[in-house]
Amino acid sequence: MPKAIRVHSPGGPEKLTYEDVEIGAPKAGEVRLRQRAVGLNFIDIYHRTGLYPMPTPFVPGSEGAGEVVAVGEGVSAFKPGDRVAYAGAIGSYADERIVPARVLVKLPASIDFETAAAMMLKGMTARYLLRRSFRVEKGHTILFHAAAGGVGLIACQWAKHLGATVIGTVGSADKVDLAKKNGCDHVILYRSEDFAKRAKEITGGKGCEVVYDGVGKATFPASLDCLKPLGYFVSFGSASGQIEAFNINILSAKGSLFATRPSLGAYIAEPKDLAETAEDLFNVVASGAVKIPINARYPLKDAVEAHRALESRATTGATVLMLLFQTWRDAALAAGAAEAPAFLDGFRITFRLAAGLPALVVVLGLLRGWGRGGRR
Repeated sequence: MPKAIRVHSPGGPEKLTYEDVEIGAPKAGEVRLRQRAVGLNFIDIYHRTGLYPMPTPFVPGSEGAGEVVAVGEGVSAFKPGDRVAYAGAIGSYADERIVPARVLVKLPASIDFETAAAMMLKGMTARYLLRRSFRVEKGHTILFHAAAGGVGLIACQWAKHLGATVIGTVGSADKVDLAKKNGCDHVILYRSEDFAKRAKEITGGKGCEVVYDGVGKATFPASLDCLKPLGYFVSFGSASGQIEAFNINILSAKGSLFATRPSLGAYIAEPKDLAETAEDLFNVVASGAVKIPINARYPLKDAVEAHRALESRATTGATVLMLLFQTWRDAALAAGAAEAPAFLDGFRITFRLAAGLPALVVVLGLLRGWGRGGRR
């Protein structure tokens, strides 16, 4: 029987329980998905704690990648065996799940499951931040808070690729080099330095065109002082707590600033927008301009440990929950192989953890991909 992580009442990481679940058949407009990897994001913590209330019990998580097992009535864009990924559909912490077909995108051959799971939510967030909330262009100077976080590492690389000067902030000295290696021209320790003063020094007193802030309470209102007149303050997260209500006149006093609180859902609500956003992300990753750093991996059953690490801000880059089964083909792609023939889908590998050390148990099985040759 498939396994999943469920939350029966809001609270700490201990509220995540590993349970058997019934999946059932997909209804009209739905797809049953066998997942290969699941991304971990701060919004998962907001749902678990009740900051963003959810009806209980529920399965957390909102991004993943895997294979289509079955499709419901009226679904013509996907078929069993298709490699797909998604973001924004709650319920991803599971071996298998039902997902609305409208949120899925097909994976190009160049993107393996693990990379897809690590980047869909964070990567599409970076895309709407840089290309739609405020359109970053060559010559702009931007400030990105939490530059060594999951969204930050992707967004800073992308902004650099677009020709911007990138100022990143990080919470500890051990993250400085990582931020610099992933697109940041300048890095500020926002907990120990006056980051607004430093930003003004770096820009020769002019300020930045835009500040992207996923930290929240700890960096506001000082973030506004980093901006040039008519600059944009884009608040897209609350890792340190929500920004408290403020007098909107402060925006006028600090230079007729703009402030927005966007969310990914609004930017990919239409099929055309989802397709364009995903394609842009896939292209920039496939080109090598943006690399997806996966710096922590946990089996699904250890979601509690993964949440504790993320909540303490001890992580950098992306964290991925690995599902019980993964094919040899996708393991080869994840390891960096340029090509991996489809017949390798005929062999499954089961990852187990014994005394903290990964052990590889090989299970030979003749599955659907056997003998097709080439890459799907």
